[in-house]
Amino acid sequence: MSKEIQIDARWDNEAHVWIATSEDAPGLVVEASSWQAMIDEAQTILPDLLSLNGVSARDVSLTFNAETHLDPAVPRTKH
Repeated sequence: MSKEIQIDARWDNEAHVWIATSEDAPGLVVEASSWQAMIDEAQTILPDLLSLNGVSARDVSLTFNAETHLDPAVPRTKH
Protein backbone atom coordinates (compact mmCIF):
# COMPACT_ATOMS: atom_id res chain seq x y z
CA MET A 1 0.00 0.00 0.00
CA SER A 2 1.45 3.35 -1.00
CA LYS A 3 1.46 6.49 1.09
CA GLU A 4 -0.15 9.47 -0.61
CA ILE A 5 1.78 12.71 -0.40
CA GLN A 6 -0.25 15.86 -0.91
CA ILE A 7 1.75 18.69 -2.44
CA ASP A 8 0.26 22.15 -2.27
CA ALA A 9 1.31 24.47 -5.07
CA ARG A 10 0.44 28.12 -5.42
CA TRP A 11 1.26 30.72 -8.02
CA ASP A 12 3.16 33.74 -6.72
CA ASN A 13 2.04 36.48 -9.08
CA GLU A 14 4.72 38.93 -7.93
CA ALA A 15 7.65 36.52 -8.34
CA HIS A 16 6.06 34.72 -11.31
CA VAL A 17 6.81 31.27 -9.91
CA TRP A 18 4.96 28.22 -8.66
CA ILE A 19 5.81 27.43 -5.03
CA ALA A 20 5.26 23.88 -3.80
CA THR A 21 5.31 22.67 -0.20
CA SER A 22 3.93 19.66 1.64
CA GLU A 23 3.02 18.84 5.21
CA ASP A 24 3.43 15.18 4.22
CA ALA A 25 7.07 15.76 3.17
CA PRO A 26 8.62 18.12 5.72
CA GLY A 27 11.32 20.28 4.18
CA LEU A 28 9.91 20.26 0.66
CA VAL A 29 10.03 23.74 -0.84
CA VAL A 30 10.21 24.10 -4.61
CA GLU A 31 10.01 27.19 -6.80
CA ALA A 32 9.70 27.01 -10.59
CA SER A 33 8.53 29.26 -13.39
CA SER A 34 6.12 26.69 -14.86
CA TRP A 35 3.73 24.05 -13.56
CA GLN A 36 5.66 21.21 -15.24
CA ALA A 37 9.04 22.49 -14.04
CA MET A 38 7.67 22.59 -10.48
CA ILE A 39 6.47 18.97 -10.75
CA ASP A 40 9.80 17.87 -12.25
CA GLU A 41 11.77 19.59 -9.50
CA ALA A 42 9.58 18.08 -6.76
CA GLN A 43 10.04 14.61 -8.26
CA THR A 44 13.81 15.15 -8.35
CA ILE A 45 14.05 16.31 -4.73
CA LEU A 46 11.51 14.02 -3.07
CA PRO A 47 13.39 10.68 -3.13
CA ASP A 48 16.31 12.09 -1.11
CA LEU A 49 14.01 14.05 1.18
CA LEU A 50 11.82 11.01 1.85
CA SER A 51 14.88 8.84 2.44
CA LEU A 52 16.01 11.25 5.17
CA ASN A 53 12.62 10.67 6.81
CA GLY A 54 12.89 6.87 6.48
CA VAL A 55 10.35 6.54 3.65
CA SER A 56 11.05 4.81 0.35
CA ALA A 57 10.06 6.80 -2.75
CA ARG A 58 8.73 3.52 -4.19
CA ASP A 59 6.05 3.48 -1.49
CA VAL A 60 4.49 6.85 -2.27
CA SER A 61 2.12 8.48 -4.72
CA LEU A 62 2.01 12.22 -5.34
CA THR A 63 -1.03 14.47 -5.61
CA PHE A 64 -0.47 18.08 -6.63
CA ASN A 65 -3.09 20.63 -5.54
CA ALA A 66 -2.96 24.00 -7.31
CA GLU A 67 -4.01 27.33 -5.93
CA THR A 68 -3.99 30.71 -7.62
CA HIS A 69 -5.22 33.98 -6.18
CA LEU A 70 -6.03 36.75 -8.61
CA ASP A 71 -7.12 40.33 -8.13
CA PRO A 72 -9.67 41.00 -10.86
CA ALA A 73 -8.93 44.74 -10.65
CA VAL A 74 -5.30 44.22 -11.71
CA PRO A 75 -4.79 43.94 -15.48
CA ARG A 76 -3.38 40.62 -16.62
CA THR A 77 0.12 40.67 -18.12
CA LYS A 78 1.31 38.34 -20.84
CA HIS A 79 4.34 36.09 -20.14
